[in-house]
Amino acid sequence: MNSEFTIAVHCLVFLSMKDECMANSEDLSQSVGTHPARVRKVLSVLRKHGYLTTKEGAHGGYLLSRPSEEIKLGELYRLVAGGSLGPSWCSGESGSTCVVSSNMQGVMGSIYDGGEEALSAYFDRISIEDVKHRIGNGEECSFSKTLSVKDRS
Repeated sequence: MNSEFTIAVHCLVFLSMKDECMANSEDLSQSVGTHPARVRKVLSVLRKHGYLTTKEGAHGGYLLSRPSEEIKLGELYRLVAGGSLGPSWCSGESGSTCVVSSNMQGVMGSIYDGGEEALSAYFDRISIEDVKHRIGNGEECSFSKTLSVKDRS
């Protein structure tokens, strides 16, 4: 599993909790806890596939294009992380005389494919709205400075 999936889910949940469902990449990257360029890379994929639109200008940012209850984690997983469950390397060699070595890659590949299908099906049952509800009370996220009692006096 790669981190782009978590970044995508995080950003979409964050936007769903904002007034007008809009935020800029600085606010999003601060919430995610990673570099703005990394967040913008994921946001670009989400925008290209119709999950987000952008509003230009001083008060611009990213906006949800679809209701959060319609966006399923399975779609996002397949978009930004599909195929990442399996390892980038698998033991064994197909031309080996050892029965284990010559069959390991194919067998493990089919096992990981089955896991990928099961995970994707599980994620298809969870929406961005569901994640938002699991997080809590659905209050707006904001990183604007809040005054402490000491600052007010």
